[in-house]
Amino acid sequence: MSETMPPEFWQGVEQFNSGQFYACHDTLEALWIESTEPDKSFYQGILQIAVALYHLGNRNWRGAVILLGEGSNRLRRYPDIYGGIDVEEFLNQSRELLTELQQISPEKIAAGDLGENQSLPMPKILLIND
Repeated sequence: MSETMPPEFWQGVEQFNSGQFYACHDTLEALWIESTEPDKSFYQGILQIAVALYHLGNRNWRGAVILLGEGSNRLRRYPDIYGGIDVEEFLNQSRELLTELQQISPEKIAAGDLGENQSLPMPKILLIND
C-alpha cells in the first residue's frame, strides 16, 4: 500500500515528524486538493493534526483542541494501518495530547505554563514496512 502514496506524502510525513507543521500543512494541502477519496480525507486528517500542533506552538489552545479533534475524527474511519502509516498509534498519540490539553486551561497554554508537566506528548507518524 505504501508504494501507492506519492513522494509528496512522504515529504509531508518527514516535515510532520521533524516539527515543521506549517510546511507539512502546505505539502499535504496541495495533495489533498488534487486527490480523491479515500486518500483525500486521510491527507486532510493528518494536515488538520499538523495545523493543531502549529496552533499549539503559537499557544493557541482553542485552535489546537478543535483541530486535534477534527483530524482524529477524520482518521478514525481508516484501518489501523493505511498508506504505510500506523494510523492506530498516531490516533492514540493524538488523543493523548488532546486529553492533556483538555486538562490544562487555555490561559496556561497562552502563558506557556504547563505546570509540573513541562512537555506535552507530541504525536509522531510511525511508518509500517509492508
